[in-house]
Amino acid sequence: MRAVKDNALSLFFLALFALTVLGQALVGHANENEELIRHDQAPVSLGEFVTSSEFLVDVSENWQSEFLQFFLFILATVWLVQRGSPESKKPGDEGLGTDEDQMVGRHARPDSPPWARADGWRRWLLANSMLLVMGTIFLLSWWAQSLGGLVVANQEAMDHGELPMTWLSYVASPEFWNRTLQNWQSEFLAVGCMVAFSIYLRQRGSAESKPVGTPNGTAALESE
Repeated sequence: MRAVKDNALSLFFLALFALTVLGQALVGHANENEELIRHDQAPVSLGEFVTSSEFLVDVSENWQSEFLQFFLFILATVWLVQRGSPESKKPGDEGLGTDEDQMVGRHARPDSPPWARADGWRRWLLANSMLLVMGTIFLLSWWAQSLGGLVVANQEAMDHGELPMTWLSYVASPEFWNRTLQNWQSEFLAVGCMVAFSIYLRQRGSAESKPVGTPNGTAALESE
């Protein structure tokens, strides 16, 4: 039970993720079969649907926009600040920080990750591991979205007696970027609102909020 309590936030969102993917698979499968029956085609099994390009596109295009959002947010907060927002460092703290601030090298604590005390590529890898992982997942999911979307688009082209597209022509097509930019703009709006709203709004007890009595122009870290 101690392990569950200590990891409750991660487990909570992991459970929500699993439930929503399952829900998406079930309702997507039902919707797909409704469309097939409407066009006098045979329905597909749930297994066939969740391994189809249509399902891959719907899942991967959401993943890539989410991980792009976090990739850019993490990168931007290294160099850019927003006065009064708990999502930002205070003005004047822009940049990578000193070794002492980051507790690396001779400034590492006894319980710091071992690579924080290392030199060269190991420390660099640890120091940039979050961006590298977020960026890699974004690129892989974007690539998966493009491949799945290409299969769907070429199937529709065949149904209409048109020539299939190459991967390059598909990723340069208005259809691909229409779907992609719809997701991106919503993610950027959500992050921008979170940064701006957190200057003036509070949620008592939340790590994503400043203490209730903190002045609007002061970030949570400045008030400590």
